[in-house]
Amino acid sequence: MTVSPSLGVHGPPEAGATATAGGPGSGAEAGADGDSDASVIERSWDEPDVFAELFHRYADDIHRYAARRLGTEAADDLMAETFVIAFQRRRRYDLSRPHARPWLYGIVTRLIGGHRRAEARRLRAVSRVASAAPADGGGEPLAERVAARISAESTRGALSAALAKLPARHRDVLLVIAWGDLDYAEAAEALGIPVGTVRSRLHRARKKLREALGGSDPTAFREEQEEPRRG
Repeated sequence: MTVSPSLGVHGPPEAGATATAGGPGSGAEAGADGDSDASVIERSWDEPDVFAELFHRYADDIHRYAARRLGTEAADDLMAETFVIAFQRRRRYDLSRPHARPWLYGIVTRLIGGHRRAEARRLRAVSRVASAAPADGGGEPLAERVAARISAESTRGALSAALAKLPARHRDVLLVIAWGDLDYAEAAEALGIPVGTVRSRLHRARKKLREALGGSDPTAFREEQEEPRRG
């Protein structure tokens, strides 16, 4: 795909790269000079090259999220396309919002939306591969490790199967929070829906997961972190 030279986006971030992207509170939203994302975007109106700072802050996160949903190969293109679209729309960014993470996750999630069938196929394939894992490690020294690995693969397979069965709008809310590390307000901003809708869809998605996984929910940790912030 063609990418704006001002962004320098040519592929996924290199392993070991020094990008500072991270979750809320990690400092990813401001560079060494303390500029907010909104400030960077505003400056990029007259100095396009400045926009590359957002790539350095968030490329790792966006690529990782896309890879978990559609695989590494697709994530390469989705990550690049996300920043191209963001660059093209930078003059429409709401400068009252200092952090651009939700905006970028909204763009990549909508791009993923164009690959719904591919995502569902990938989740079903992961489920099949995990369920076909050998049941016997075949060696006593490795027995405990093998058993743990089989258990993990089984959980992963069951989770993938359950995710594949969720309505796309519920899966988006669930995964942008669980894998994108957004809070409820950020998820609402990213997806363009009210916070109440985020909570409702998340509740329904996790209820379906618990039913499919015998009461467990591997994605619930983020929600537990959010609960004390209510009120």
